[in-house]
Amino acid sequence: MADKKADLAGPGIGNYDELVKILPQDYSSLLTKKETQQAITAVKNYIEEGLCRELNLMRVECPLIVDVKSGVNDMLDRDGSRTPIEFHISNDFDKHPVDAQVVQAATKWKRPALKQFEMEVGEGLYTDMRAVRKDYFLDHDHSSYVDQWDWEKVITEDQRNLDYLKETVRKIWKVIRGAGIHAQELFPQLKTDKYPDFPEELTFLHAEEILDMYPDLPRKQRETMVLQKYPAVFIIGIGWVLEDGYPHEMRAADYDDWVTETVTKDGKTMHGLNGDILVWNPVTKRRHELTSMGIRVTKETLRMQLEITGQLDFLDLPYHKAIMNDEIPLSIGGGIGQSRTYMYLLRKAHLGECSVTVWPQILKDICAEKKIFVLE
Repeated sequence: MADKKADLAGPGIGNYDELVKILPQDYSSLLTKKETQQAITAVKNYIEEGLCRELNLMRVECPLIVDVKSGVNDMLDRDGSRTPIEFHISNDFDKHPVDAQVVQAATKWKRPALKQFEMEVGEGLYTDMRAVRKDYFLDHDHSSYVDQWDWEKVITEDQRNLDYLKETVRKIWKVIRGAGIHAQELFPQLKTDKYPDFPEELTFLHAEEILDMYPDLPRKQRETMVLQKYPAVFIIGIGWVLEDGYPHEMRAADYDDWVTETVTKDGKTMHGLNGDILVWNPVTKRRHELTSMGIRVTKETLRMQLEITGQLDFLDLPYHKAIMNDEIPLSIGGGIGQSRTYMYLLRKAHLGECSVTVWPQILKDICAEKKIFVLE
């Protein structure tokens, strides 16, 4: 069980000896460095236009830094293992200072933004979000630099159900898969017998169902086994404590709803209105997470989740008060990893082939030996 507990947050592989074994032995990029940048631009434009069309979104600006007192920064996991970078802005000789944080994600900022930008039911926003997460282990698909398409959409109480969640997820997958096909049309070398086609459909599975399938395995190993059978899945209910005493993965208590009971078609009671899209990456031959999303908490489910996590003191923060006082709309939203998506669609072995950030010398040396050229 210790392995299960250690696997809950899992910010990276955690060992460079292990990374050497994991990275492909016979890798050769299908695109040159210049072609890669051209393909990234094409995929980025396709996905942004597709999200706006399919989900009725518009682009807005989002923050890189937020006031500590606002409570809108994303804490990522509820165990406190990943904390944001903080700094003091002395401002006016410390007469009017501000204590600020670099955002880890714009998850909680987006919901008040719906009100700020006067979004109506059925309307939403997306942002070209940039963030810093200093507590990741830097491996082939984790970086301290984070780029995401963060999006949020106003919904009604009646839409807070599994059917609406699944409908939204299918639209997102349609856009992501379409972007991959678009890239192959522009760069035919991307379509090769070496790798299978992008799956047409996602398989929807509850975290509780996956635990039933593999009760003795930690979370990542369960996901790996499932992806051998279904190469593109959406795992529902991430954050709810399962029958083995652990959640599928740690999930913050104050944005996604992971406590609401739902009933499957065969009559089983499950939990959660959130989840992740994971795919099998045929280049790395590993599980590959693309997006995390969900229907957001109501004031009732917010209180329930904060009580479960022992964080009821959060209710004193402005963001949480806005939810409790019905001052911001009900919503659904998520974050799609940009470089993670490029990596998957452009058949890359390492995140650093798609984004520019900092890497330790040991990782750069490992990659160079395997003909993986990370950007600097």
